Amino acid sequence: MTDFLKTSLSRRAVLHTAAVGAVGINPALRAAVYAQGSDAPEKKEVKIGFIPLTDCASVVMASVLGIDQKYGVKIIPTKEASWAGVRDKLVNGELDFAHVLYGLVYGVHVGIGGPKKDMAVLMTLNNNGQAITLSKKLADKGAVDGAGLAKLMAVEKREYTFAQTFPTGTHAMWLYYWMAANGIDPMQGAKVITVPPPQMVANMRVGNMDGYCVGEPWNHRAIIDGIGVTATTTQDIWKDHPEKVLGTTGEFVKKYPNTCRAVTAAIIEAGRWIDSSLANKNKMAETIADKSFVNTSVDAINQRILGRYQNGMGKTWDDPNHMKFYNEGAVTLPYLSDGMWFLTQHKRWGLLKEHPDYLAVAKQVNQIDIYKQAAAAAKAPVPKDAMRTSKLMDGVVWDGKDPKKYADSFKVKA
Repeated sequence: MTDFLKTSLSRRAVLHTAAVGAVGINPALRAAVYAQGSDAPEKKEVKIGFIPLTDCASVVMASVLGIDQKYGVKIIPTKEASWAGVRDKLVNGELDFAHVLYGLVYGVHVGIGGPKKDMAVLMTLNNNGQAITLSKKLADKGAVDGAGLAKLMAVEKREYTFAQTFPTGTHAMWLYYWMAANGIDPMQGAKVITVPPPQMVANMRVGNMDGYCVGEPWNHRAIIDGIGVTATTTQDIWKDHPEKVLGTTGEFVKKYPNTCRAVTAAIIEAGRWIDSSLANKNKMAETIADKSFVNTSVDAINQRILGRYQNGMGKTWDDPNHMKFYNEGAVTLPYLSDGMWFLTQHKRWGLLKEHPDYLAVAKQVNQIDIYKQAAAAAKAPVPKDAMRTSKLMDGVVWDGKDPKKYADSFKVKA
């Protein structure tokens, strides 16, 4: 150990360095990276809000398995009722971090999803694993996919109601993208409402909506309950799309950078644990099904987490692009281009009135440097580029190179 580290680290931090060093951090490198001396977390116990969804799993398992303690923090998972509630508690400091919608964080940062506040994305929690559910009543009339829905809406004219989970969030953007790609204008041709994820099934049961976009297990639950069918999965809209993130405020990152790094490292490691075996996925499903977390049956969670899909109309398939939490390090990097994509859709649908400086906003929000340090602590590989290229369901390619042109290019827009 260098003289610098000897003099600047407390005994506790030295012990912590040794413990984390056991998972592969070179102390000399540590000294170079963290020039302030001690990298021990400034805040030892943190509250992380989550919504009852399968993709809260890496946050929950980091706590349940004690991975957090390896990095010198204690994660307290805090169950929340709605995304608006998560937003409010993040902004006012009741929560330190949250399992949160990518687009919610960006919406707050640019002032269109609630009170404007500088926000931060520390990592991506998962790719894939959401879906669009249509009611059994619609399916019985032939609306079993996007084309069938468009045809029914053209013939049987009435007000059709669809639900998403937060106005600037991921589910709203998947729903709008899918509807528009099938020739349905989500702004003019339908009524769109906001419903918290755990309330989707109950609302569809009593006929409050014709369809919804939400995370699991609330799509599979609708099939189990016989009230809905899966019209499409979100991975069929965009393979390996970004979904939930570990979010916090810009203020929290400035005040507690070491805590942010430690929590991110713990959750990266928890995601790797989930993805590493079928046994771990099953153990995760059993854990988060508990009433203190998602509060549903294990079978509502464990099928789709293993890629075993059914659509509620007799079709079954194995989907290799099911929900992933790590995928050899490809999931967890908060790609700048991913954050920028949500802004392009906010502009497309009139939530943003003017084009922002897309890349500048993404660089403000996505904490790439902290992520890289956390990945090093967790011994996770980091993709070479923070921009990535994807082809969506309509064949349109997103690469982040000309976001203004991309946002303006869609035929169906607000």
